Amino acid sequence: MNIQEKETELIEEFALFDDAMDKYEYIIDLGKSLPPMDETLKTDDRIVKGCQSTVWLEAQYQDGKVQYIADSNTVITKGIIAILIRILSDQTPQTIIEHPLNFINEIDLRSHLSSQRSNGLTAMIKMMKQYAQIFKIKEERK
Repeated sequence: MNIQEKETELIEEFALFDDAMDKYEYIIDLGKSLPPMDETLKTDDRIVKGCQSTVWLEAQYQDGKVQYIADSNTVITKGIIAILIRILSDQTPQTIIEHPLNFINEIDLRSHLSSQRSNGLTAMIKMMKQYAQIFKIKEERK
């Protein structure tokens, strides 16, 4: 699936919920479904700076696509990073760098978050795009 298709799918899922608490619970459920991250990857250099909770984020580059792995010490933050991984993984670095992530406004994600968690969301996106930028530069140097 391309990034627009993934966003459309997520927007449709969130449209099924009328209540803000139901959306919040769904975010938590998405976090619970995030595959576990190997404990050896939970190092200080992988911590997303600017998050209220601790979030570890790692990226790998294979066959021209970026794969993200992450974990958090809180369920809501784990749900947020799970959403970002779902949208951004399996995309090219250029797509990740350029894509505006419209789904965030479409599902009104920030309204369900405290200002600190909203800042954390921004920090997670920034780090994911930084990983993509690194992979893009490495690829261009080949």
